[in-house]
Amino acid sequence: MKYKRLLSGSGIVLAAALAVALITISNNLFTGVRLDLTDSRLFTLSRGSINIITSLEEPVNLDFYLSRKTMADFPQLVNYANRVRDLLEEYAAKSEGNIRLSVIEPEPFSEEEDQAVASGLNGIAVNAAGDRAYFGLVGVNSTDDEATIPFFQASRENALEYDITKLIYNLANPEKRVIGVLSALPLFGDPARGIQGRWAIINVMEEFFEVRNLGSNIDEIDENVDVLMVVHPKNFSEQTLFAIDQFLLRGGHAMLFVDPLAEGDNVQSDLANPYVMPNLSSDLNVILAGWGITVDTSKIATDVNLAMRVQAQGVRGPQETNYLPWLQLGEQNLNRDDFSTSELNQVHMGTAGIIEREDDAAVALTPLLETTTGSMKMERDMIFFQRDPNVMLANFKAENTALVLAARLSGAVPSAYPDGLPGADEEQDTAAEESVKEGRIDVVLVGDTDILADHFWIRMQNFFGVQIPQSIANNGDFVINTLDNLAGNTDLISLRSRGEFSRPFTVVEQIRRDAEARFRTQEQALQARLGETEQKIAQLQQEGGEGALLLSQEQAAEIEKFRLEQIKTRKELRAVQHELQKNIERLGAQLKFINIGLIPLIIGLLALVAGLRRARLRA
Repeated sequence: MKYKRLLSGSGIVLAAALAVALITISNNLFTGVRLDLTDSRLFTLSRGSINIITSLEEPVNLDFYLSRKTMADFPQLVNYANRVRDLLEEYAAKSEGNIRLSVIEPEPFSEEEDQAVASGLNGIAVNAAGDRAYFGLVGVNSTDDEATIPFFQASRENALEYDITKLIYNLANPEKRVIGVLSALPLFGDPARGIQGRWAIINVMEEFFEVRNLGSNIDEIDENVDVLMVVHPKNFSEQTLFAIDQFLLRGGHAMLFVDPLAEGDNVQSDLANPYVMPNLSSDLNVILAGWGITVDTSKIATDVNLAMRVQAQGVRGPQETNYLPWLQLGEQNLNRDDFSTSELNQVHMGTAGIIEREDDAAVALTPLLETTTGSMKMERDMIFFQRDPNVMLANFKAENTALVLAARLSGAVPSAYPDGLPGADEEQDTAAEESVKEGRIDVVLVGDTDILADHFWIRMQNFFGVQIPQSIANNGDFVINTLDNLAGNTDLISLRSRGEFSRPFTVVEQIRRDAEARFRTQEQALQARLGETEQKIAQLQQEGGEGALLLSQEQAAEIEKFRLEQIKTRKELRAVQHELQKNIERLGAQLKFINIGLIPLIIGLLALVAGLRRARLRA
């Protein structure tokens, strides 16, 4: 008996030692082995990253600064640091020697800390003594060009691979391609009009390209411009339009943004004529007409399935409702086969125009962003003067057709100025004789400029006293992807926004929309009956004679009838709201049961079946 006990105790000790040995060996030999079960494959090195790091012509040195000891009291940050270190080691392992990784521990008051500060890394205070922790990356190429990630933010974990690959790509390609921006909007700020800040999209573009502000009116476009970006071409001169036309026909690539109602335009209303709508629209129809493409500046795309939720004043006080002109496009509304949109998850747009192609158009049109069939072309003037979301919903009627909001256009097209520039002088006439009469184009046309506005795609987040922009939609990625693609690069496109910004409960949203539609229908019926009753009362008063102050029995009965009908209808409206909440609660209870109760129950049943089977075999 003692021998058996000793053997049993020794077996436990040996098993524990074996477990410790296996864990130690696996931690040292298999740190790069991971199983990625996420829906968007967030933790798998993508083909785009592999293409970039294996095509490096010269090695890139990566110095990973990690204050592991100093951050010991922040376990979440330490765990994220392990994830970053493992990913960097995978870069080095798959780069075929092109990436040289060094992990540096910058202890307080050390030379390593001085190097981290000199390279521009941000340290965070971790204790009362003032010690700072560093968690960043410094990359250096063979010509001593330097790029940094000042601090790895856990909130950007879904963009971790993209940030690292972008750093490596920029070091491997120090000469940036040139993007020329023609805009009537203050994208670069406008101190003369009191607009100091630049739009965030310009800051993002400058991370990848050399961005040149061409203004809003020019005589010609520099041939060194790789891609032309035209935003809100309002009041452009004929000379500028002619320059755009010739740039495109000579094979230049462009991304064009027009808008029937640009909310980012700062034009003020005429106080003397408050009912006259200021000019907030822009178009390139002079050029597009010859291509067989139109963007109607009098219509706005609305979609009840994609409308953003906003706070509005309703009959029952402040409430959430759908604002039809602001659209939240999901994966099903994005072209999954085009480089510009294939990897995106969500794009926000506001008061967007509709791109339409004529049957005999000279160009091929490939939709990139489009609505669902639950959409409607709504009058622009109604949206401008009537801001009440409930009134828009009351006038909404789905047209059962998907509307194109952004598209890729390609093909051979004629010049919009076959006879040269109208009203040109002798020197310009000579240049017009040398102008291109037709050519092949490759452009992306977007029917909205508000897609670029900060409030549609970023929110500012305070990170240890520093304001950091955080993306809430893929608007910026859409622009960068398109410019990259038009300029000839596609490797970085597959990396942008690999993680979901939001994973909405689509079934719950559909239940809410259906209930609200029923509520609006009954509410409109109530208002209609109210109007009919008031008209009937007015008619009865006229029949009683002018100046009649007392109601007749017939009038009193009519009013009482209406009151009873009103009470009944209000009960029906409350029933709709209660049913809405009940449906959502019922769905929530089902999800909780599946997640909390059903899975453990299934595991328990399987264990019970296995136990019974084992007992039967022993018997």
